[in-house]
Formats: sequence, structure tokens, C-alpha cells
Amino acid sequence: MRIVQSTLLLLPVVWALSACSSLPSAGPNVRSVEADAAVKVASADKKAGANIDYVLVDINKALLRFVSETVSTSLAGGFGGGRGSVPSLPLGVGDVVQVSIFESQSGGLFIPSDAGSRPGNYVSLPQQTIDRSGTISVPYAGRLRAAGRPVEDVQSDIENRLANRAIEPQAIITKISSRSAQVSVLGDVREPTKVELTEAGERVLDVISEAGGLSAPGTETYITLQRRGRSATIHYDHLVATPTENIYVAPGDTILVDRERRTYLAFGASGLNGRFDFEESDLTFGEALGKAGGLLDARADPSQVMLYRVVSKSLLTKLGVDVSRFNAESIPVIFRANLRDPSMFFAVQKFPMQDKDIIYVTNSDSVELLKFLNILNSVTSTAAGVPSDAVAARDAVRELRP
Repeated sequence: MRIVQSTLLLLPVVWALSACSSLPSAGPNVRSVEADAAVKVASADKKAGANIDYVLVDINKALLRFVSETVSTSLAGGFGGGRGSVPSLPLGVGDVVQVSIFESQSGGLFIPSDAGSRPGNYVSLPQQTIDRSGTISVPYAGRLRAAGRPVEDVQSDIENRLANRAIEPQAIITKISSRSAQVSVLGDVREPTKVELTEAGERVLDVISEAGGLSAPGTETYITLQRRGRSATIHYDHLVATPTENIYVAPGDTILVDRERRTYLAFGASGLNGRFDFEESDLTFGEALGKAGGLLDARADPSQVMLYRVVSKSLLTKLGVDVSRFNAESIPVIFRANLRDPSMFFAVQKFPMQDKDIIYVTNSDSVELLKFLNILNSVTSTAAGVPSDAVAARDAVRELRP
């Protein structure tokens, strides 16, 4: 009875304190935030939560073979060139070339009769750049279209134009620099650069090597090839492990090397909460739990360890899940592991983690009960102390009176 009376005495005090704005605080309380909002957007149903439908799947032996499947994009499938011949490198605007013309004997158009002793009956014209109109100039042959044509075709054109003026002319075109046949390598490489292609043919890994190689771990690196408005992306490790994906590059290609830092989150009754990096290796569910400090003995419920992930509808269909109510191709899924089962430790060690997964370890029911008992104990102890506090306050007031 005394405790009940003390609790009733506490109610006005609690009400006054809750209404007081002078109490210490790190910021506005929730009531102030809601009251001062110009517009409030909230769910009509307070129990509706985030209104996101999801699927709950218990981890078991049958599940492991499906979640271990990986889907990789392809460079060879998007552009080809892995097994074909080396791409041709025609002349192009900006290329610097040198034209040499041979005659069968002196006394012709380019080799005078009194030339004397010389290493050969030829003359090398000054180096020139193929201009914006795609042409070069050869004396007595005029301007010739060079851009977009193989070297052999341009040589034959020069010889035909000089046939009636020179003695059995033969033309040779030498590329000094091939600015039109370059590939840009950008992103997470040590030396981003433009790589000049040669007739030998360069592949994707060749031009990445020319740029100094990767500056990030290969397990976190993706390679994107852009060509004529199209692009394809592949994981670096898959590119290295699959020779057919290491295709020939072509003039004008752009290679983007991009590092995507892989992380996961851990919350709840785990030893550590926060964001964790995969670093330079792949992780399994079990390894990720260990990296996050494992489960807290005093709090965790080992039978309710959750992993949140968005998966494809096709995967759930393979598992026999009814996905008719889901319209999107990606579906939120919670994978649940019961670590009270000794065999589950083998399963979580084979269950692969993915980038941006979320691990949540639930509290056991006993912990929630203990929280309630602690709150009840604090209320009753405070209520029981009210009469003695009131008496002490009354005596202090009397002592202060004159």
C-alpha cells in the first residue's frame, strides 16, 4: 500500500519534469520535432512499419548450391574478338607518316642521272600528319585520301598516280606515330594513360599492364570496356581466370578500371556493431560473424541469426518459393541460421557473403524479460524512496527558516 501511495505521489513530479524545457538534452525531443514540422508524412497504420514485403528462408543444405552460383557479365559475349584475328589498324586522322618512293634506276622523276653512288634509288619525303580531311600530299601525285584505308591501298594509289612519270615507282608508307589507334585506360590503375596499338594486337590485360597495372585489390576491381556507345563490365578475377574474356581492344576503346569496396553491416547482439570490409578476400557467413566478434553469450539468441539480402526472383523460383505477389525482379530476403544446430556451423561456413549484406543477431527472450524487470525494479525503488525524500526536504526547509 505504501508503494502505491508513493507511486501516486511521483506522478505529478514526472509530469512536471516531462513538460519542463530546461532539462539537459543533446537536442530536440521527438515531440518537438513532430510539433514543429511544416509537413508530416507518416503511415496511416502505425503498425505497418516500412511496408516492404520480404521472404524468410531458413539456411539448409539444399540452399547452399543455389546461393553459391555466381553470375558474371562477359566482354567476349558483348564484343567478341577473343578468338578472332587481330583487328586491322587503318590509317587515321592525326597519324604521322613518312612516304618513301623507289625507282628502278636513276634518271627518273625523283632520282637524277648524276646522283652518283647512293645506297638505293629512293627518296624519303618529309614526315606529315594526316589532316582533318583525312588526306596526305605526295609530289606529282597530289592529295590522296588516307584516313580509313589500309596502308597497302594508299601505297598502290601513289604508285598508280606516278606510273606515267616515274620509272617503275614503288611507294612505302611508314607510320611514325599512330594517334588514331589509341586506347584510353582510366580509373584505379597506377598510371592512367593512352596506349598506342600496334599491328601485333593488344588485349585488355595488355593495355592495363601498359598503364602500370591495378592500384587496388583484384577481388574488388571491375573492368569496363566502352566501344562505340556500348559497354560491358567484368570482374577482374574472372577476366584473369577466363582467357576467352581477354579480348582484343580496338582503336578508340576506353578501359575503365573501377574499385568497388565490398562491405557488410553487423547489428544486434554481436560482439562488434558497424561496417566491415571484405578486404582482399571473399567471406562466408561464418567468417563474417567471426569478423564482427561472434555472438554475445549474455544477449544473443543463437537460433535467430539473420542475414538480409536482395536476391533475384529467379533464385527464389529455383528454391520453390511462390513469388507471384512480387512484381520486381529483385526481392528482399532474410536468410535465417539456427546456430543451436551443430551442423549449421558447416552450412554458414559455405554460405557466401555478398557486398552490402546485413547481419542481425537477435536478443534472446530472457534478455527482454530482464530489461522489463530492471525497469520495474527502478520504478518501485524510486517510489519507495519518495516518502523519505519528502521528509528530508521538509526538515531542510525548517532549518533554513529564521
